[in-house]
Parts: sequence; structure tokens; C-alpha cells
Amino acid sequence: MKSQNILGISAGFHDAALTLLDQHGKIVFAGHSERYSKQKNDADISSAMLDEIDMSQVGTIAYYERPWMKQLRQWYAGQGIEWNKVTTRQILEQQLGADQVNGKRIKNYNHHLCHAAAGFQTSPYPIATVVVIDAVGEWDTVSIWGAMYDKNLKATYTRLWSQSYPHSIGLFYSAITKRIGLHPLDEEYITMGMAGWGTPRWTEVMRDVLVDNPEQLRFRSNLHTGLDSSFLDCATNEDIAASAQQLTEYLIHQVMTKAKNFGWSDNLVYMGGVALNCLANRRLGEYFDNIWIMPCPGDAGSSLGAAALAHGGCVQWTSASLGHNIPGDYPVYNAMAALLTDRIVGVASGRAEFGPRALGNRSLLADPRGADIKDQVNSIKRRQKFRPFAPVILEELADDYFDMPRCWSDSRYMQIVARCRHPDLFPAVIHVDGTSRVQTVPRDGSGIRKLLEAWYAETGCPMLLNTSLNIRGEPMVNDRADADRFETLYGVKVCS
Repeated sequence: MKSQNILGISAGFHDAALTLLDQHGKIVFAGHSERYSKQKNDADISSAMLDEIDMSQVGTIAYYERPWMKQLRQWYAGQGIEWNKVTTRQILEQQLGADQVNGKRIKNYNHHLCHAAAGFQTSPYPIATVVVIDAVGEWDTVSIWGAMYDKNLKATYTRLWSQSYPHSIGLFYSAITKRIGLHPLDEEYITMGMAGWGTPRWTEVMRDVLVDNPEQLRFRSNLHTGLDSSFLDCATNEDIAASAQQLTEYLIHQVMTKAKNFGWSDNLVYMGGVALNCLANRRLGEYFDNIWIMPCPGDAGSSLGAAALAHGGCVQWTSASLGHNIPGDYPVYNAMAALLTDRIVGVASGRAEFGPRALGNRSLLADPRGADIKDQVNSIKRRQKFRPFAPVILEELADDYFDMPRCWSDSRYMQIVARCRHPDLFPAVIHVDGTSRVQTVPRDGSGIRKLLEAWYAETGCPMLLNTSLNIRGEPMVNDRADADRFETLYGVKVCS
């Protein structure tokens, strides 16, 4: 009898990833290739990651896009792609090895549909409006879906509206990221952080020059081929970032208004790389009553989406801790001791988080109350000094310290910003604009919850600074060998 396990794969562009589902829709594994190859945003599947998967138990391999449609768009866009009708099987054999692919069922799905499925089929909702906004799939750049389960409990998707290449919010934000001297498709989150230091004085000019029809998300030119930014020659990078952020939020407003007006559901599932813009996410409660963003909404998460589509039904989502496992109990005692003496500690324990944000298992933690802590942590991580850090806080106390946006009292995946009610008390986790990217931790018995409880009992402070355990330009620590290297090179104790 052929195995019912399904391997979802996202690879060939950036941030390659694998997801393994069993026949019951349980996520057995989900991880990023970069954590194994040690190459940031690795586009290809690392052979070391394949050691996490028993390929003999895989019956179906599901790929996250349709190669011939993507190649057609690349040819149309003049990206120097030769039309050679590459097949999904050829891609999979290149990524996994022909011996690992032989005998397996092969499926592929539309790129935006994979985003939608990764969100909806992990969500708690039986019906939802699904919005996907990214740079570009095969052709889609924005899509709105009506999702629900049929009588056989199979997820169904109705396309309600979409916009196509080259009209793209994601490509616009990436073009701005490049304009201010950062790396597109990697450092857009730095652009978002830089926005807090600027004034959006160029928003209207930017909109008039670049946007043709805001309601239909149509741009005047293809920003994929470059941004003629001569009209911004007098602008500072900070003001450009602030203006681009404001314009992005305005364009997202157009999409969310359109999505709401379809009247499909008051539940929103939001996916695609743009869903990582937590500054814009604070406003989503203006449109929908309930919101779910799977913690890995970008292309890596579409490995889960492809597997979910092949599975058909609901996927059992319990936690983002789905990657490589460092065994043993969470090091609450050792981490507390280091925090009380050194005020900064690394933790590498349990299963690595799926997604770009560390949530406690691969984290650099610090006392948020010290005026000098932010600079110390930025120095350790080799980051620009203007970069903000996030607080991780006991969920039941979040509203006492932060003005949490509507529908976001639960922010366990660090997906929104909120204004701090007592910024003078926690300078290490407050951005220049008075906001923080808040991570709340419920009473879930997790290791980070136990550490927060111990910290609160000892200090009266219900939060810690939480950032990913990595150095700028490098992937997050994955295994204990990575943790040992971090300790040696950067002089920070890493507990497991």
C-alpha cells in the first residue's frame, strides 16, 4: 500500500522550504533550507534538510507553483529566460534527486492558491475571506478568495478578484527597499523599521508619479524592471521609507475594502509576503472581525500550502515549532540565571520555528528595561542602531502595557505593532515612534511561557526583549553546533 504522507516543496526562487504532512493532516515537519545550508535565503533544498524526512514514507510530492506559467511570465517580462518548457518533475529531481522522486505522485498548484491554502487550511475558521498580497506568483500579485469546506470537509476556493503582473504592491515595496540601499526580497523589514524615523512628506507625490489607479491596484510602470526615482532626489532615505510605508498601507486599504465588500465572511485569512508588514497589519481589525495570518505567510509557507491542497482537508495547526529539534527541557533555570547576571542570553531549545521570526525556541532574549540594552543587542547582531526590537509578554498582561489594536489581543506570532503605554519603563523594546512589535504568550505551558512566568515572579517585569538568534546576514541558529558557534564568536551564552 502506497504511503499517504505528503511532502510540500517551495524552491527555486528564494527561501526554499519543505513541509511533511501525514495522512491525517498533522504537520510532521516544516523547515527552511537556509537553516541547514547556512546560506541566507537559500533558493535550493539543502541535502542536510532531507535527513529530517523519511522519503520512503512519502507518497505524494506537491510543488508550490506551475513552472510553465511562471516561465511564460518571465519570458514576457524580458528576464532573459529561454522557453524550454521545464516540468515540475525536472525541478523536483534537481532539488531532491531523481531517486527520491521516482515512484511518487507529483502535483503542482497555482502559487497564490498555495498561499491561500497555507492560511485557510491552518486557520480555525470553517469559512473565510482570503487575501493574498505578494510580489508576484506566476502572474498574480493580489488575489481575493472565498474559502470554505464542502460536505466532504474538503477545502474549496472561489476566486473573487485578482490583479496581475506587473501591478504589484510587493514589487513596489521591494523597489523602494533597493532605492534606499537595502537588499530587495530580503530586507523589506528593515525598510519598515526605517519608516519610523522619517516623515511621510512624499506620499502624495509618490502616489501621483507611480500609481495609475489605486482602487484597481494599477501602477504606471513595471517596478520590477527598476524604479525611476529621480523625483525623490531631494528626499532622505528615512522619508522615502515613511512615505512608501504610508502609500503601501493606503493600497492595502483598497484591497481590504474590496475584500470586505464581497461579503463572503467576516473572518480574514491574510497571506503572501506583504502580510509580514506588521505596521500595516495593525489596521486589519477595521475591516474584519477575526484575523488569521499563518506565521510563515511568504513563499516558504507555500510548501505547507501545496501539501495542504494535496491533502484536501483541514491541517492540524498547534504551534509554529515545526523544524529541527534540539532535545531536552526548556532551559528556564539557566536562562534566568544568565538574564539576572548578564541581562542577555540566547536560547536554542526544542523545535525550530517555521517562519522568519523567532518565538522563543531560537531567540536572543534580554531585559527590556535597560537604556543600553538595545544598543548592546544590535551590536551583538551586527545590525544598524536604528533597528527596533520586539517584546514578548504574558498574554493576560499585554493590554496593561500596550494599546493592542482591535482583533489582536492574541498576537502570539509577533504580527502587529502596538503603542506602549509606559515607554519610559521599557526603552529596549520601544521604537522611535513609540510602538513595539508585540508577541503575546498564552497559558500554553511552553518553555518561553515558563521563562516569562519565572522572570515576572523574580523582577515584576512581565516581558523580555525577543529577537532571532542570528547575526545580520546569517540564518537563525538551527542546531546545537550552531549555538556553540554563536557562543564562541559573539560571547553570548546560549542555553539548551
